[in-house]
Amino acid sequence: MLTLPRIVDRPETPYFALKRTVTLPFEAEIPSIMATLRSRLDTQSVVPAGPVFFKHNVVAMPVIEMEFGVPVERLLPAEGDFVTGILPAGRYAEITYKGPYDDLMEVNGLLIIWARELGHSFDARPVGGGEWFANRAEIYHTDPEDDASTASSRTTVSIKLKDANS
Repeated sequence: MLTLPRIVDRPETPYFALKRTVTLPFEAEIPSIMATLRSRLDTQSVVPAGPVFFKHNVVAMPVIEMEFGVPVERLLPAEGDFVTGILPAGRYAEITYKGPYDDLMEVNGLLIIWARELGHSFDARPVGGGEWFANRAEIYHTDPEDDASTASSRTTVSIKLKDANS
């Protein structure tokens, strides 16, 4: 089940993430990535301030540079593959999907086509055979590691639009 695509305003949000370059399909890597992220959060006694997200920094299919992260109340120290930053405020194209994670590539494609058909431009630019995004994320309202609930999983795909003055 899909919601209708929409344009929303999002505030800036501090986050902490584990940066990885993955090749589709990468589902088998998710448990290890999430365990590493959760271990670091536990070590620093940090409680996430919102749901897990997978941020697509550079998409050069089938390779994606990603950040697997969570919103946090305050910026944490970055170290090695752990990064910290601010998800930018602005207007975003979004769609929410309830169903198996296997369908998220098609959900992303649907949102991209919808936004482009309406004349929206993403805050993105070409980089060496791929595309860099200011913020393109899959927000997991249900645990991305919980295989038992994939039919009822709820995920929002959110892509930042160019600011009016850029």
